Amino acid sequence: MPKLRIPSNFHSNQLYFITPTIKNWYYIFDRHNRWQILADSIKFCQANKGLEVFAYVFMLNHLHMIVRAPDLIGVLRDFKKFTSKQLIKNISANEANVLELFRSENGYEFWRYDNEPKLIESDNFFLQKVNYIHNNPVIKGYVERPEYWKWSSANLDSEIEVVREW
Repeated sequence: MPKLRIPSNFHSNQLYFITPTIKNWYYIFDRHNRWQILADSIKFCQANKGLEVFAYVFMLNHLHMIVRAPDLIGVLRDFKKFTSKQLIKNISANEANVLELFRSENGYEFWRYDNEPKLIESDNFFLQKVNYIHNNPVIKGYVERPEYWKWSSANLDSEIEVVREW
């Protein structure tokens, strides 16, 4: 099961900017419908675990989100556990040799331990992080405008429900 490193000042039901990242920054989400695995897991957590998403973007090896949940530590644990199982199935079926990159003493580990949670304490910090999230695919050269990236809350057709005000 994925481990989580949580700061001692972490509080549930607060708004956090988080960055779950694949171990060794390997690019794995850009193929074989793997972004959909992330989306399905987030939607499940929204429907069943009280997860609220205020902004998000999926990149090739990480995602950025501004989120809140009554038990955010539990949501992140379950998100990583579920997506790890789905990634094992997907990679085994499509790129079995890639799976070896994630082998560990305990099976397979996809996620880094640190989510880099940062408490959102002001409107300015919130807007700074939203702009950072939405502009990430533009800065990387994937798209010309934030709203063109399918896997982003900047895209109004996003399949992930986003809270538009805080």
